Amino acid sequence: RTSRGLGLASIAKASSLRIVGGLSSAETGDWPWQASLQYNNIHRCGATLISNTWLVSAAHCFRDMSHPHKWTATFGALLKPPSLKRSIKTIVIHEKYRYPEHDYDIALVKLSKQVEFTSHIHRVCLPEPSETFPYDIYAVITGWGALTNDGPTPNALQEATVKLIDSNTCNKKEVYDGDITPRMLCAGYLEGGVDACQGDSGGPLVTPDSRLMWYLVGIVSWGDECAKPNKPGVYTRESELFIIRIGEYHLRRLYPRPWIFTLLGGLGG
Repeated sequence: RTSRGLGLASIAKASSLRIVGGLSSAETGDWPWQASLQYNNIHRCGATLISNTWLVSAAHCFRDMSHPHKWTATFGALLKPPSLKRSIKTIVIHEKYRYPEHDYDIALVKLSKQVEFTSHIHRVCLPEPSETFPYDIYAVITGWGALTNDGPTPNALQEATVKLIDSNTCNKKEVYDGDITPRMLCAGYLEGGVDACQGDSGGPLVTPDSRLMWYLVGIVSWGDECAKPNKPGVYTRESELFIIRIGEYHLRRLYPRPWIFTLLGGLGG
């Protein structure tokens, strides 16, 4: 069972790590909240813009690589050239995350300089804590993993459509055999074929409401290889995470919708 970030030793193998069964979305600009997190200017993980200053990603992306000054975030559908680039000021890991466990696999990343929203770069909507999404609805995953085994890493952002799978089904013996916690959400297809994969960690799982407003449902976290039958992708369930608290940092939800995290008085600072 593997996390879906790209570790230091994984770069040589990156061609086998990909969103499986996806399509290029470089022409559409439909995913303006998607960011690439890069360590020493090499793409490692995805992230999602949730305010002018903050990204949300997966905690495991920063294992042994938690120094903010070596990280940058880029925006736009192409890795090179990016539409925008920012250095990273702060990385906040969920206080209950413990590698190699997958529970509480969420982190917040503060940009060194805020992003001015445009039609091509802006934040995703975040659901209220009480909001739930029905199972069997479709959602979209996006990321920059490689496309085929032994193939090149794509420069263009890839997208794929998956279905939300209820946790009782995902915890069946032939699926994940009880490993899915209340902080996790499964999405994909039990027959396999479409999935996030390593290199896509931290990226968004989003679904639209009736007004076609896109909401963040989950964060790419882990899975048993990629796109295998009975092994759908597992995502950190965004709506389950009420508080992230690290030392002096206190982050909590605000009302009304969409909620945002607050950090010592506000996300904008």
